[in-house]
This record gives sequence, structure tokens and C-alpha cells, in this order.
Amino acid sequence: MSTQVLLVDDDAAVREAVAQTLELADLHPIPMGSFVAAKDQITADFAGVVLSDIRMPGRDGFHLLEYAKSQDPDLPVILLTGEGDVPMAVKAMGQGAFGFLEKPCSPSDLLSVVELALRTRSLVLENRRLRVLVETGDPAARMLFGTSDLAQAMRTRVRRVAQLETEVLITGALGTGISKVAEVIHLSSPRSRAPFVKRAGSGMSPVQLAKALDMTKNGSLFIDEISQLSAETQLALLEHLEQSQITRLLAGSTRELEMAVKSGTFNADLFYRMEVTPLRIPSLSERPDDIPTLFRHYVAQASEQAGITAPEVTHEHASSLMTQDWPGNARSLMSAAMRFVLGMPEDVSEAAELGLSEQMARVERSLLVAALGRHNGRAVEAAEALKLPRKTFYDKLTRYGIRAEDFRR
Repeated sequence: MSTQVLLVDDDAAVREAVAQTLELADLHPIPMGSFVAAKDQITADFAGVVLSDIRMPGRDGFHLLEYAKSQDPDLPVILLTGEGDVPMAVKAMGQGAFGFLEKPCSPSDLLSVVELALRTRSLVLENRRLRVLVETGDPAARMLFGTSDLAQAMRTRVRRVAQLETEVLITGALGTGISKVAEVIHLSSPRSRAPFVKRAGSGMSPVQLAKALDMTKNGSLFIDEISQLSAETQLALLEHLEQSQITRLLAGSTRELEMAVKSGTFNADLFYRMEVTPLRIPSLSERPDDIPTLFRHYVAQASEQAGITAPEVTHEHASSLMTQDWPGNARSLMSAAMRFVLGMPEDVSEAAELGLSEQMARVERSLLVAALGRHNGRAVEAAEALKLPRKTFYDKLTRYGIRAEDFRR
């Protein structure tokens, strides 16, 4: 989910105070003093939301709202005013404002509205992306890589399962891409133009489940690690499945659910209902021939993200990858690809022995170093390039013992 908030206010003191509140919540404010200054940021592909004062010299907040809606009717715009003007609030909401707050407002009220707007924006953009994938061909061929018999069989299974209306239980080891397979099933299904919502099973309450189901009408709800649902939520989910077919359930699990049923920690009726349509994702160790293909794909992705030319993956390097036991599966292979792109010196076999958290920490540190290097040690510019709030960026530098001044030249 994006954390960008385009903050527009002609009062510098107010602008700075609101920006600080957003930064302390790990959000990324983009402060602007006028509509004219902010205009170029307001586009249909802007991933964040807009927070604007109403009363500004020249083009006011209503003009900004109208312009934003002309660029993207679904772009959330939250308006602020220093005057308790109820008719103004009614007018703002009538013209499509996402929210309306009176200055000064408490940080909790501000953040509550902004975070809800960001979640809404994220869902809108995600579903747009899914619609584009649907309209451009076969999602299984475009998103599930590999040339092995196992990979081809998995794509065939995904296409067949997608056409059914049954619940689907997707299983596999950690890092095999359960969430991505769920997305491909949705994109390949008759429900592909309806919403696709992902939620974690851990900590989900019956109320949160009901909200997720409401957001996913006629679409698909993916619950990751469904074994972590509480007994109460499992029961609520089972009752919904027995009463309604409006939403299709896709469930993911890295655990053996049958064992959880036997131990009494997972609802047997829910398990047997989902098990009607199982789909297992093979681990990389089962299909080593796919490792070079996947690695080259991740190298291309990592190079694009880092803004550098993709290095060549030699036959020798690809062969060495195939000899490794990748316990983190696709996740650890992605980490190795990022290190390869960034020219990190450790040997492949050494990297494969690290845990996922250690690998991710190394990648994160290398990205911080690369950003500081590209910006000559200017921390503010490096933080902006990585789309991180300044406080978060400095906290990460401290965690990894990185000094920005060491990169100045």
C-alpha cells in the first residue's frame, strides 16, 4: 500500500505541522504551497491521496477537487478548512470529496481518514491492474514462470480450477507464491472483473471477515494462512459459505490442515468444504530446471527497480543456482537476484544458507547504500528516491550502522 500524501496548504506553518504528523505515522507527505505547484502530481496513476486546504489564494481547494476528479474520479481528496462551515462541508462531499476535516483537527482524526483513503486508493489501483492483466491475455502464462513439466501442469491446473465456482485450498511451502497463484486463479475466472481482496488469517475477527466479504461482492476473497483464523472466525466463515455464493473463497496455507483438524485447532467442516478443490504448488527443489528461468526474471525486475542495466546471468552462474537447496523458494531466489544486480560479493551457496529475514536485511541495507551513493550522501534525497519518510529512513540507517556522510564526495 502506498504511503504518499500530497499535502497542499498555503500556510507554511500548518503545512509543516501536518507533514510532521504524517511522517511520525510512517506516511510520506509531499508538501506543496498551492494548486499550481501540486497540479503535476495529480494524475490517474498517482498511488497516494490528496490532503488540501480549501481556502487558498488563487485556485482554492474546490478547484483542486474538481481538477483531481477530472484526472481520476477515484482519486481520494480530503479537504481541510479553518472555518466551521457546514454548508461548505456538504458542498465538498457533494462534489466527491473523500473526507472533510475542520482545522485544527486531532492527529488521530486526521490519520484515521488519511489511512482509510490510502487503503481505498490501494484497492482501486490493484483492481485496475488486475483488469489490465485480464484484458491482455492468459494470466497463468504471464505470471507463473517455468518450463518444467511441474510448472506446466500447475498452470493447467490453475486454469481449470479458475473456471469452477468452488472454494480453493492452495498449499505449498513458504515462499512458493501462494498469494500470486490465488491472484492468477481470480484473473483467469469469470469473476475477474470483480474485486480481488487479500487478507491475512492471523488476527482476523468475524467483524473484519464480514467487512472483507462485503468489499468482495461477486469477486474473490483470498485468506492467507487460513489455519491462523480463530475458532470464532472459522465458524463465521463456514456459516457464510453455507448461506451465500456471492463471494468466492480462495484460501492459502503452508501448514498441513489435516493435522490441524486432527488436533482440533481447525474446523473439520470448513476443511472438508475447501478440500474439494485443492491446488498444491511445488517447491523449487522439486523443479530445479525452472530456477534459471525464474532467476533471470527476478534479475530483470530487480534491475528495473534499481534503475540499472541488468547484468548478464552466465550459464555457469545459472548452473550453480540449480545446485542450491532454496528453503525460502521464490522469496529467497528474489533476494539472491537483488544481491546479484547490486553486485554484492557473497557466494551463492553462502547466501542460500541464510534465513529469509537475514537475506531481506542484506537486500534492504544494500538498497540504502545504493541510494546514498547515487545521491552523494544527501539523505533527504535518498529517502525521497526510496519513497520512505525521513524518520523511517534515518531509523534504518541507524539500524544498519550506515553514515550518510561517508557517501559524500
